Amino acid sequence: MNEVAQIGVTDEEDGLRLDRWFKRRFPMLTHGRLEKLLRTGQVRVDGARAKANARLETGQTVRVPPLGEETAKPAPKVARAVSDRDAEFVRSLVIHKDKSVLVLNKPAGLAVQGGTKTERHLDGMLDALTFEAKERPRLVHRLDRDTSGVLVLARTAKAAAALAKAFKQKDARKIYWALVVGVPVPRQGTIDLWLTKEGGPRAERVFAAKKGDEGARDASTHFSTVAMAAHKLAWVAFMPLTGRTHQIRVHAAAIETPIVGDGKYGGVNAHPGGEIPRQLHLHARSLDIAHPDGGRLFLEAELPPHMKASWKLLGFDERDAKDAFAGLEE
Repeated sequence: MNEVAQIGVTDEEDGLRLDRWFKRRFPMLTHGRLEKLLRTGQVRVDGARAKANARLETGQTVRVPPLGEETAKPAPKVARAVSDRDAEFVRSLVIHKDKSVLVLNKPAGLAVQGGTKTERHLDGMLDALTFEAKERPRLVHRLDRDTSGVLVLARTAKAAAALAKAFKQKDARKIYWALVVGVPVPRQGTIDLWLTKEGGPRAERVFAAKKGDEGARDASTHFSTVAMAAHKLAWVAFMPLTGRTHQIRVHAAAIETPIVGDGKYGGVNAHPGGEIPRQLHLHARSLDIAHPDGGRLFLEAELPPHMKASWKLLGFDERDAKDAFAGLEE
């Protein structure tokens, strides 16, 4: 491309960051060169200077200066082969679908994204979830590999931006169910404990910290004890008010009631033995979030098989969790 182009923003690109818009349209353009073009005013949106993180709107016009034929070439497409078995599997996880949003009930043990020695993961199966859409859905939040439950995907760039904004502005009410060893004292309350991370992706670990410690971030979680079993195990509902890595797991261990199956933070105490499965008993039960197209989206996910087995064994009734946080929320 050796001349100036004026390119309109499409409906599918509404809400997309300007740098990501360029990445899609001109994948061979380096980020460094784009930043230079922005600094010198050669890239403009509706005639005005713009920054890389500017959000685009449908109908706006982006001025693209001459980039050269090589830079303007599209990057070769990478084929993402999803086996028939994985395609059928990932489609079976869908619990809600509309034009902007997909919601899955992620099973325990399935990683959301790949990494060292992690070849099978949800991100690698997303091409099987396009359905009638033109593009693959996007991840907008995460769950740990061994945590099950509600996971939201955006079907368009506009929906991804709106959902990311809702999470960032805390316009999302997430409730997790867990089986813990011991009974919280008091039975209901809020855990305020700063957290810090250490180690790499494979050995990442989160520790309690103090305000002012290097890398420390504030973390708050409401908790409410729903039911107990012989004062040795308890069903606790957690509502994270912040979104830190392993937040609920670390907070549960900090009040001396580690989540069953969480040897990483509860050690040997996290495995009560008997007929209780050794898997992590932490489930993203429900999510209430602003829908990208207006209104609210509320979804609940069924417990995974190992937690259903424990609930049956302990005689817990899922209906008992209604209004678990009454008195804690303003």
